[in-house]
Amino acid sequence: MRKAFAGSVRGRPLPRAFYARDPVVVARAVLGRLLVHDSPQGRVSGLIVEVEAYRGADDPASHAHRGRTPRNAAMFGEPGHAYVYFTYGMHHCLNLVTGTAGQASAVLVRALEPMDGGELMRERRGPVATSRLARGPGNVARALGLTRAHDGLDLMGGALWISDLPPRRGGRRIAQGPRIGISAALDRDWRCFLEGHPCVSVPGGAAPRVGRARVCRTAPRLCG
Repeated sequence: MRKAFAGSVRGRPLPRAFYARDPVVVARAVLGRLLVHDSPQGRVSGLIVEVEAYRGADDPASHAHRGRTPRNAAMFGEPGHAYVYFTYGMHHCLNLVTGTAGQASAVLVRALEPMDGGELMRERRGPVATSRLARGPGNVARALGLTRAHDGLDLMGGALWISDLPPRRGGRRIAQGPRIGISAALDRDWRCFLEGHPCVSVPGGAAPRVGRARVCRTAPRLCG
């Protein structure tokens, strides 16, 4: 039996089976779901509106492409855990470990629509517009109060979790396009986002390179 959380109006953590799938499938399925961090300073949460999928050895853009290291060890573990890494000497980024243990696949959370704890997010982020509080992967972690200390957390029962409530997408379609800020595997449309959402990290939800992002109107499937 899964642990009941305070404030059950926000639902309960998703089961591990949700994450034990291909990262592109999970990336699409997680859009519009509520990500919650019950931090020591208070609860903060947001709807996931933009993500990127990464695989392991067969994905040159993945941290796991060259194998396991102390930094990426969480990616090789059981699905349904957090992989939090530090980059550019200033940003932490949150990933959701997917697939099966040893596969090393994950979904990077790129943007949230703030829900609970907006003032606490603003304390952490500064005087920015609500739509920018958790826009971009570094700002997601900063707004939620995440650091490398949260690397490896189990999303099934603890301070960091994703609600099993139905996705709230506001009628927006799921679009897919190339991942951002990478130099390899540019042909894989593994960035998934809610089309036109104001919190998406690229203004207007546009693709980051020449060509328009593809809107997916079908049920979740593998892409690329």
